[in-house]
Amino acid sequence: MIIAIIACVVLIGMLCMLAFNLATYAVPFMAGLAAARFAYHTGSGLIGAGLVGFFAGLAVFGVLVFLFAALRPPILRIAIALIFAAPAAVAGYQLVWGIAHEYVPSAIWQQLFCIMGGVFVGVSALLRLMAAGDPLADQRLSRP
Repeated sequence: MIIAIIACVVLIGMLCMLAFNLATYAVPFMAGLAAARFAYHTGSGLIGAGLVGFFAGLAVFGVLVFLFAALRPPILRIAIALIFAAPAAVAGYQLVWGIAHEYVPSAIWQQLFCIMGGVFVGVSALLRLMAAGDPLADQRLSRP
């Protein structure tokens, strides 16, 4: 019985890590999904729609990272970062809500946990964008 409980905790942790990684890429994923649905409904077939969606998601992620790295005015960088991080924060909020409404009886604590989860995922997406948009970050960190 103890082994089953430990296995459940480990599996829940792994699923949360997977959902966390997917939530940080919410904008490219949704753009790819929309492109795939459009391609499928215009007659490209399942494989063609999958390829269109995959490359559309890659293109959106590449454009966001390029714009974040190329633009120097802080207000424009903040706007790009918010475009990337806001949907991730909403996805993090909804992810925690899916778990908290089943196990946390107090509505106030549910909302506090959900807000903390949304902030955590939003900040994580922001940090991932900054790391991907700064090609010299590894060189600066490795200097003595």
